[in-house]
Formats: sequence, structure tokens, C-alpha cells
Amino acid sequence: MARTNNVTELIISGLFQDPEVQRACFAVFLPMYLATVVGNGLIVLTVRVSKSLRSPMYFFLSHLSLVEISYSSTVVPKFITDLLSKIKTISLEGCVAQIFFFHFFGVTEIFLLTVMAYDRYVAICKPLHYTTIMSRSLCHQLVAASWLGGFVHSMVQIIITLQLSFCGPNVIDHYFCDLHPLFKLACTDTSVEGVVVLANSGLFSIFSFLLLVSSYVVILVNLRNHSAEGRRKALSTCASHITVVVLFFGPAIFLYMRPPSTFTEDKLVAVFYTVVTPMLNPIIYTLRNTEVKIAMRRLWGRKVNSGLQ
Repeated sequence: MARTNNVTELIISGLFQDPEVQRACFAVFLPMYLATVVGNGLIVLTVRVSKSLRSPMYFFLSHLSLVEISYSSTVVPKFITDLLSKIKTISLEGCVAQIFFFHFFGVTEIFLLTVMAYDRYVAICKPLHYTTIMSRSLCHQLVAASWLGGFVHSMVQIIITLQLSFCGPNVIDHYFCDLHPLFKLACTDTSVEGVVVLANSGLFSIFSFLLLVSSYVVILVNLRNHSAEGRRKALSTCASHITVVVLFFGPAIFLYMRPPSTFTEDKLVAVFYTVVTPMLNPIIYTLRNTEVKIAMRRLWGRKVNSGLQ
């Protein structure tokens, strides 16, 4: 670690201090994390094996679900186990690694949501050219660009972190490692780093959110030229996308577009986008998508029949 002094391990303050409350949180958050992994994993499996889900929209959805599993897994497993620990610690290297992967998967998700909005725009506004524009090669390129964009963004965060010096105290006021809580432990002035993070995370989130909202406004305006059945199907799909966008960007913008604080409310907001939102996404997409539900029933029926034979 560059420029570190006498701090090699950090103590995590956690979400709550009361042991009884922590045990109650463990009983709540463990099933939620398992539901996240199972739900999103089921979407990935269903899209991969179902011949009826070969369109670009489901290709992007499977990658989004994969990112959701990875994104949640960078924080939640340690958070859950820490709920049963009296002293919660993490090495400085582990803290930096958590920051890297948390931002890597988080920004990859932003790019994938943008790609999915573009896919819906082409499908609804340019239906005759959809198969030509959204070719298999373009879909793979867009997904690869999303992962690359997340990697570049996260590297910027890590470069900032590696410039900091830590000489005490070593208690991070959060339940996982993130930049703002870590900045408070640095021995040097972090105002410049704070501005960079604001631009790299906060402004980037706002710009992406406005871009997504604008694209869906254009899509909704163009729906006036479609039949009633076409409007119904398109609105159902777009409603799922818009719901996921709002659930993801709302808390992120709230945290990264204002001065860092130590309020418990901030931690609860973070819980929402690290634990709750990844669990809700598969529910949102499957409940409003008939094709996915049918494909899941077929997959489940196939597994049950093979198990009985």
C-alpha cells in the first residue's frame, strides 16, 4: 500500500451497536442475500438455456443479473457475518479491494442499464431496423464496453485511495468500506480527492440518470404511434426498467451528491442499494414479464421431470 504509515487494519463500526438488533438484522438480511443470489442466478440460468429468450433484451438482462450477484457479494456476505461478531475488522488491502469491486460492479450496472434503455429505444422507435442494428456482435460489444467502463471508473477510485496516508485512528464509520468514510481516516487533506469522487461518482450518476430518463421519455412519446397491444407490452417492459433505474440511482445520488456525513440514515440508505435493490430486481423483471415467467416454469418443469425419471 502506497504511503501508509502505521495503519494496516481497520475496525468497522457497523450498522447498529446493540447486539440484539444486530442478531435481528442477521435474521433479516441473510434470507434477503440468499434470495438475491437465487433469484438473479435463476434469471441467468433461464436466459442461457431457454430458446425463447434469445433476444438482445434478455441477453442484457442476464448480464445485469450476473452483475447484481457480484455487486451484492462484494459487501453483503462480510456485512452479514460481521453482525454476529463483537469486533469487526478488515485489512487495509481488503478495504481497498472491496472499494474496487463495489464501484466496478456498480458502474458496470449503470452502463448495462443504459444499454438496455438503448435496446428498448431501437425496438420501439426503429422496429423495422431492430434486428439489423442490434446484431449479436453489437450486443457483445456493448456488454464488453459496460464491463470496461466499470473497470476504468473503479481504477480511478483506487488510484485516489492509494495516494492517501493513514496513521490513525482506524475506525471506519460504516458497515463496509467506501471512499467517504475512508477519507475521514486519512492524515492528509482530502478536499481535492473529494471533488474527484464527486465528479467520478456523483456527477456521473446524475448524468447517467438524466440520460436514462430522457431516453425513456422519447420512448414513451413514440409509443403514441403503436397499437394498443404494442403500447401495453412496451409500457410493461419500460415500467420494469424505469423502476429498477429509480431504485438504483435514487440512493446513489442521495449519498454521492452531498457532503459526507455519519448519520445512521446514510447507512440505512446504503443498505437499500446494497441489500434490498439487488433482491428486488429479479422480482420486478419476472413479475412483469410473461415470457420470463413461462420460460422459468418450463425450466422448473424440466428439472422436476428429470428428477422423477
